[in-house]
Amino acid sequence: MNVKKIFGLILVMLLTAGMMVGCGTTNEGKEKQQTDHAKHQAFPLTIKDATGEKVTIEEKPKKIVTLIPSNTEVVFALGLGDKVIGVSDNDNYPEGTKDIEKVGGMEMNTELIVSLKPDLVLAHASSAHNSEEGLQQLKDAGIDVIVVNDAKSFSEVYESIDMIGKATGEQAKAKDIIAGMQKKLKVISEKAKSVKESERKTVLVEVSPSPDIYTPGKNTFMNEMLTMISADNAAADLDGWAKMDEESMIAANPDVIVTTYGYYTKDPVSEMTGRKGWQDVTAVKDAQVFDVHSDLVTRSGPRLIEGVEELAKSIYPNVFDN
Repeated sequence: MNVKKIFGLILVMLLTAGMMVGCGTTNEGKEKQQTDHAKHQAFPLTIKDATGEKVTIEEKPKKIVTLIPSNTEVVFALGLGDKVIGVSDNDNYPEGTKDIEKVGGMEMNTELIVSLKPDLVLAHASSAHNSEEGLQQLKDAGIDVIVVNDAKSFSEVYESIDMIGKATGEQAKAKDIIAGMQKKLKVISEKAKSVKESERKTVLVEVSPSPDIYTPGKNTFMNEMLTMISADNAAADLDGWAKMDEESMIAANPDVIVTTYGYYTKDPVSEMTGRKGWQDVTAVKDAQVFDVHSDLVTRSGPRLIEGVEELAKSIYPNVFDN
């Protein structure tokens, strides 16, 4: 082969390599453009919130205020804790919330919230009807307000997480959180199948102490929790978070009593077991009265799974405490 032919082959190889590099760069560039375009196209978006109102969010929120702890926990779980500039007076988790501006409890400080200039306020259906005027003032100030549903079941909890994920531009992360919760619940449910029918326990849950005792009935996720772990709710004939008189509770004669107010009552178990007339109740006689962390079993967020686990270990330690 003469020098001229060799030079020609080398030239062809160089040109081919150059074209391949050029194509690769072009393809990478196109992929990056498509990714950037997809991110850009995520907003504006319109969400139908718990009030039925359609809210259009123009851009990914950079400053967020949440008006209830469950919303805050979801936002932090989405990795957006650094975007939260205001939380309710009742927020206590995660640890970082203690350093965030408090914007009120049952009644929000509308003027303070407006002064913080948030892009998004996450309200909640449980209190929205009492805050209509204040929420309207926020909207009039040009702030996007999303009212998150008041979840009464795990499926509705998932809807809440999904809605917050969508509103904050983190829907993929929200779906991951939901999938993780569902996976853990499946493991718990599988363990619960080993509970024999003869060993199944009736459980009474108190979310507030005497004299005004409230308990979760049907149509609450706490009732669903008990069902998941093969336990029977002693108040299943009641609806929602219901007030229950002591006479009915004693008559129910539960095998286990669970209190959820230890965070503000010094010794909830002694308070419960020391009540007059309760000494013959099975749970009291058998020392089957336990306190579980209220936040884990009443806040409609990712930590509900921890609540299910805590309930399960208290009620069926031989099955779940391993």
